[in-house]
Amino acid sequence: MENIRLHPSPGEWAALTTRPGLAAEKLEKKVRAIIREVSLQGDEAVRQFSARFGGSAPGDLWVQPGEIRAAATRVDPLLKRSIRAARKNIERFHRSQAEPVRRIETVPGVVCWRKSIPIERVGLYIPGGTAPLFSTLLMLGIPARIAGCAQIVVATPPREDGRISDVILFVAGLLGIDKIYKAGGAQAIAAMACGTQTLHKVHKIFGPGNQYVTCAKKLVQAQSTAIDMLAGPSELAIYADATCVPAYVAADLLSQAEHGADSQVILVSSSEAIIRNVLKEVARQLPGLPRKRIIEKCLLNKRLVVFRDHRTAFAFLNAYAPEHLVIASQRAGVLSRLVTNAGSVFLGNHAPESAGDYASGTNHSLPTNGTAAVTGGVSLDSFVKKVTFQKITGSGIRRIGPVIEEMAEAEGLQAHRSAVRIRLQNEKRTS
Repeated sequence: MENIRLHPSPGEWAALTTRPGLAAEKLEKKVRAIIREVSLQGDEAVRQFSARFGGSAPGDLWVQPGEIRAAATRVDPLLKRSIRAARKNIERFHRSQAEPVRRIETVPGVVCWRKSIPIERVGLYIPGGTAPLFSTLLMLGIPARIAGCAQIVVATPPREDGRISDVILFVAGLLGIDKIYKAGGAQAIAAMACGTQTLHKVHKIFGPGNQYVTCAKKLVQAQSTAIDMLAGPSELAIYADATCVPAYVAADLLSQAEHGADSQVILVSSSEAIIRNVLKEVARQLPGLPRKRIIEKCLLNKRLVVFRDHRTAFAFLNAYAPEHLVIASQRAGVLSRLVTNAGSVFLGNHAPESAGDYASGTNHSLPTNGTAAVTGGVSLDSFVKKVTFQKITGSGIRRIGPVIEEMAEAEGLQAHRSAVRIRLQNEKRTS
């Protein structure tokens, strides 16, 4: 029998919203050693670790322009068309996030404004190997381009033959990115963070990866290289009421579960009967899926919860703060007003989570492990610094100067007070 939790009290929610454990201390020790070697030996260390962990150590760690052009000829035309359509949607949504500069005169003579300035050098980590995530290159490369980052480096692991996935190279070419470093794992993160003989260190690293990649991002962040986020295993929560389509809900659960055995799925509903109908659909759809074994392992840890009313249900979902939240209901628009914590929300019976993964336009690089309670996913803002400016005239400093003096005096910072007073005295002499 399935373990369906009926009307759990708030005191039980913490146990129901726990995530898989974080990287162990032993893993951190291994990754720290990799970072140290790459910082000392550069490209040669990257080659050695690539040979040890990935089975390939290309002599030339950089993709050549001819390889990008040749790869494009080998990609299926229908896939190319789909990628271009997805790119158009992602680009349209992210361009809308650009903020105009607004100059605000706080008092006469004092004008303040904020300007978005692109991060100069960014590194994009794109998982490769058996499942090259070319969609992630779209999600990261497009806002990096729109933001105007001067240098965009892609690091992605080669296959055993030393080549990079044709689809990844096609997407890179489509986005005008030609700096592609043939490396994966913790060694790739170390190379981008520390720099090598051929790779200039970047200012910020983006992209998902396995536990080694995530641990490496955590460690280099402590050494002054910024990162987008520490992405844990993927997760999905679904709220389904009597107006849901059980077959659709089941398909969404299965699509999330195929990410990996450590992914997490939670189904919250207004009745036990709805959950049982969804489980029947899961049993019907599962046998035909190629990643059945992975899905089955993931589903062993699924959470099934029933609440008497929708407000309590959404209080629970906000406490969980899921990476993805599907509201499978004809009342999704109204119910969405109750959402305060989620990475990305999918409204109604026609909005599968996979739409956001690929082509609706929103970004699929999202906060996990409960961090959606305090942050959002990757956006155009992730690739810029928001720098504030202020211009103060003589009349402006005369107006706010006494305020500054009084506050500086109260904090005991006489030099701060003097920096204003010297200007006020000069203004008085020349007026």
